[in-house]
Parts: sequence; C-alpha cells; structure tokens
Amino acid sequence: MQPLLKVENLNKTYARRSLASGRNEVRALDGVSFSIFPGTTLAIVGESGSGKSTLALCLACLESPAAGSIWFEDADIVKFGEKQRRAVRRRIQLIFQDPANSLNPRWRVGQVLAEPMSLTGNLSREEITRRAHVFLELVGLSSAMDERFPAELSGGQRQRLAIARALAVEPKLLILDEALSALDCSVQAQVANLLLDLQISLKTTLVFISHDLAMAAHLADEIAVMNRGRIVESGPPETILKQPKNDVTRALLAAVPRMNFSQDQRPEL
Repeated sequence: MQPLLKVENLNKTYARRSLASGRNEVRALDGVSFSIFPGTTLAIVGESGSGKSTLALCLACLESPAAGSIWFEDADIVKFGEKQRRAVRRRIQLIFQDPANSLNPRWRVGQVLAEPMSLTGNLSREEITRRAHVFLELVGLSSAMDERFPAELSGGQRQRLAIARALAVEPKLLILDEALSALDCSVQAQVANLLLDLQISLKTTLVFISHDLAMAAHLADEIAVMNRGRIVESGPPETILKQPKNDVTRALLAAVPRMNFSQDQRPEL
C-alpha cells in the first residue's frame, strides 16, 4: 500500500526581531519526515513551540516550507502554484482548536455547512440542504439545528459542526490541530470517540496534533513526538507508552494520568 501523505526533510524558518539581537531566524521545522497510510491516524505530539502547528499549516497548504517535499496522492504539493494549492485545500481539511474563529457568527448552521459544498458548483440547493442534514446527524447533531447560530451551540457542538463542515467536501485527509484541547474532559472523550467512529465509517485518514499523549494514544495508530522542530521519536502507541526512548517523550508521559492499556485495545481515557 502506498502512503496517502509522505513528508520528506521538511524545513521552515521564521524571521524574528528583538531589541537585543536584532533580526534572527527561528527554525520551526528541522528535517521533518514521516508517512501516513490511507485510513490510519497519525498523532503528532509535543509541547507548545515544538513546531506542531507550523507543520499542520504546511500540510494544509496554508504555509510554504523553506525546503523539503510533501507528497500527497503522488504529487509534491510544495511545488504547486496557488491555483493548484486551492484545489488541494479541499482534499486536505484543517480543524483548529477554537471553532468560533473559523465559523462565521452571522451564518446559521445550515449556511456554514452549505458554503463549502456550494463552491463545488455541481450540487443543487436541495441536494446541498439534504447533505447538510446528513453530515449534521453523522457528527451527532440534530438536523433541526440548521437554523441556529454558532453562538447558540456549546463548545462541543461547535467543534462537531467544524468537523461536519470539513467532512462535507469529502476530504482525503483531515488534520486536527489541538481540536479537542479547549473542551471539557467529558466532551473531549465524546468527540474523540466520534472521530474513531467516523474513521471506521468513512475510512478517513487523520493527522491528530496535540500536547496530550493520552488522547493521542487513544486515537492513533502511530505517534510521532516533536521537539524544537524535529521528530525525536515515533512508533505505535504501545511502544511509545511502555518503552519511551527520548527524554521529551518521558516528560510528556509523566504528565499523563494512569491509563488502562492492553496491546489489543486502545488505551482508555
């Protein structure tokens, strides 16, 4: 089986100015490489500032790396022009930590879902409405919510809406950048289990970005640990949890409450 996404030696730097040292460069990504296969979940875990969000933006064609390749469906999207990148963004959807920042507060739920589908230009208004109701119910929301505004929804409901909107354009890859971290623990578990169900039913490929090693182990088939722009350790959850090799991984693991884990099951939250 060929990878859906293959990242090779990805580098990204930012210019930073300070009064003390003037202009210097910050290396956000430093030789990042990994592959992800169709229908699987890769969790990218690390502390704030480790480069996780920069990586997410590069994968979603919202930032351009300084060097390296991102092979998606047998094409290096780093080399694409803006028109090609816009087409790729429909097939790679990115969900952020706070859905309120990505949901138009003036639009009703039905309009939020209809907008990305209408851009395809090949669906009737009736079909768009029907599909909007299907995706609402798919993420555990009532189709009757289509007349409500995002501000009327709870945090968990807004995140479900953001997931439904991303799925409405039938992406090949869904990236979740700290998408659960702003939710209460019980709601986090509900949305995490929703993602597992969706992956099974839709065969969606996921990149789950988080600082939470327990949630990553619950969701992922493989975990990659980042620190200072590099992947310092990677492997299946049972290996990362039971036999961590890097000090960064050990520190993340030390912050995790005890989890029930067996090799045949995902760890329980």
